[in-house]
Amino acid sequence: MGMFSNLSLRLNHIFSHILKRGKLTELEIKDAMREIRVALLEADVNYVVAKDFIKRVSEKAVGQEVLNSLTPGQQVIKIVNDELVALMGGTNSKLQVASTLPTIIMLCGLQGSGKTTMCGKLAMMLKSQGKRPMLVACDIYRPAAIEQLKVVGKNANVEVFEKGKQDVVKTCKQAIEEAKHKMYDTVIIDTAGRLSIDDNLMQELSNIKKNISPTEILLVVDAMNGQESVNVAKTFDEKLDLTGIILTKLDGDTRGGSALSISEVVKKPIKFCGVGEKLGDIEPFYPDRMASRILGMGDVLTLIEKAQNAVSEEEAKKLEKKFRENSFTFEDYLSQMEKLNKMGNINDIISMIPGMSGKLKGMTVDERELLKNKAIIQSMTAKERRNPDLIKASQKKRIALGSGTQIQDVNRLIRQFEQSKVMMKQVKNGNMRKFKF
Repeated sequence: MGMFSNLSLRLNHIFSHILKRGKLTELEIKDAMREIRVALLEADVNYVVAKDFIKRVSEKAVGQEVLNSLTPGQQVIKIVNDELVALMGGTNSKLQVASTLPTIIMLCGLQGSGKTTMCGKLAMMLKSQGKRPMLVACDIYRPAAIEQLKVVGKNANVEVFEKGKQDVVKTCKQAIEEAKHKMYDTVIIDTAGRLSIDDNLMQELSNIKKNISPTEILLVVDAMNGQESVNVAKTFDEKLDLTGIILTKLDGDTRGGSALSISEVVKKPIKFCGVGEKLGDIEPFYPDRMASRILGMGDVLTLIEKAQNAVSEEEAKKLEKKFRENSFTFEDYLSQMEKLNKMGNINDIISMIPGMSGKLKGMTVDERELLKNKAIIQSMTAKERRNPDLIKASQKKRIALGSGTQIQDVNRLIRQFEQSKVMMKQVKNGNMRKFKF
């Protein structure tokens, strides 16, 4: 995950030193803890949170069972991992469902936090789980806010309830009646934001809460705002008693300290995170998986879930058979590229593979490259796609011309195609380590 890359590298560097030692002294552990504390502070983790975290880890790490163990380095890493999980809330916190439908989810946050788009992401995710959500436009101040929600609703194929600039409490009540009438089981309310917190905004949100008793009050905060996100969350929680937090822009190249501080400071769970700009770019927040990513151990479970959503079991079996029979073609390659794209940000996917984040440091996967590759493959004849050996110099020239690319682009794609075949054989044979990236 982009935002934790620097912290990940720092922690891995610290851990590599302690793993090399057969035994660890108390002094060596204290030195490592001091380095970890600096790494956390540089990642913009709240000062008090970092101090308490190091205190908890240190107390466990200097225990006799660690110092006298055969693998003290691994024991220390396990303690850091466990404490990171606890720091971010311990377990995944699911959305509550109202005993009497509809479930009412109220989203709040400052302007620019991505709240309106998150309404659509949440609705789309709930739809994929078999729910029937409806969006409600209650931001009556920001110009074009209602229009923006309508566009988001249309893209997510979800109904948007709006009554223009009338009183928002009245709009909410009417929306809930409409939801009952039309059998919508979830109502998601997009409330007003401000550039900064003010009394009028808080009063309006309090009025909505008092009159409709939401099942969930979720605060949407921009993870790239660092400690400011934590301060915003504290204020909103004091006024509204939040039920959870949604972090947006968790795919950004920033320090990520808010993700490690916010739950601990506010004592409310992070329920979801936004990991891109597409409507499908939303993930439930799993503290254990996030800790694995931060420590460079990958996140295999999320990767599997993404893959299952993109590729059916039957398709996976067909693909496996093709590799076994060595009949994998450019048509299959194009299909797999499109499915990979469907899984989301490719750099994030790479970071979920255990042990890959360090090896692929600085590597970027440009989605425009995928479109270019698609154009090249579509410029091939059906025979050429099924039998790449037919593609000689003259064919490459024709393909490059037809796809608006250069001959070196065609050569690069053919090389990537051959590499992917080699890699899949390595994976199938369980020899992934032999494959050189």
